[in-house]
Amino acid sequence: MKRIPVNSSSIAEIGYDESSQTLEVQFRNGRVYQYFSVPGQVANELMDAGSHGQYVNQHIKGLYRYARV
Repeated sequence: MKRIPVNSSSIAEIGYDESSQTLEVQFRNGRVYQYFSVPGQVANELMDAGSHGQYVNQHIKGLYRYARV
């Protein structure tokens, strides 16, 4: 999955696959997580968020099934 670098203190890159609704987040510590069944609107809001890390903590973690890759 192609990821886009973002300006964040906790997140390095974000990718999204619309066909599978999979969101992929690479954190600055090198860990990569995939979040499943994430609507495109949520992925777009994450990319537009003033704080990517805060958005992930408030709107993604704990709400979507995930796996560490």
